[in-house]
Amino acid sequence: MKSLKEQTDAKIASGRLAKPEFMKGVDEVIAEAKSFEKGANAVKIGQKAPDFELPNAVGETISLSDLRKQGAVVVTFYRGDWCPYCNLQLRALQARLTEIQALGATLVAISPQVPDGSLTKSEINEMDFIVLSDQNAKVAAEYGVAWDVPEFLLDHMRIDRSLDLETINNGNGNILPIPATFILGKDGLVKWSYVNVDYRTRSEPEEIIAELKKLA
Repeated sequence: MKSLKEQTDAKIASGRLAKPEFMKGVDEVIAEAKSFEKGANAVKIGQKAPDFELPNAVGETISLSDLRKQGAVVVTFYRGDWCPYCNLQLRALQARLTEIQALGATLVAISPQVPDGSLTKSEINEMDFIVLSDQNAKVAAEYGVAWDVPEFLLDHMRIDRSLDLETINNGNGNILPIPATFILGKDGLVKWSYVNVDYRTRSEPEEIIAELKKLA
């Protein structure tokens, strides 16, 4: 089976062939974002992770404090079920979920999507981990991984992909999470993290499992 990096690299390469000008623009936007250290304020290893209470797809409130009572928690922020890179990442995590759970950890995926019928029917929601709604990316902001999406990318989503993020998120359509993953210990401290403003690049499930083994 291909690694997540091999899958995302293939998608990037395909995009460069199909839409070279757009991908060149994305490269420039990401380079600028990195130059301003977007994501540099993310919670650090050893720091206390902000607690949260968020609804799942059917409106039930899930709290981080309750999840931590069961063991380590893997929290991953994703942009939405409309994002192909997010789908690749979450499918890859789903494929290794049994191993993650065997190490005593709970996997939680968080996006700004509103918990309505569209999320209930989402392929992501049908996966076997917890999917939560963080409207206006408030929790993402507390974790230091929310950012104002550059107009270049917003235009692409609105015009080329016909995405109405204000409706999808039932709130601010200009703010999305930087795709990021945190491993939180039972004590609530951040044990490991992966934060990259380039939404096309994600942490490997293998890395997460390796870190969970250290905790176990």
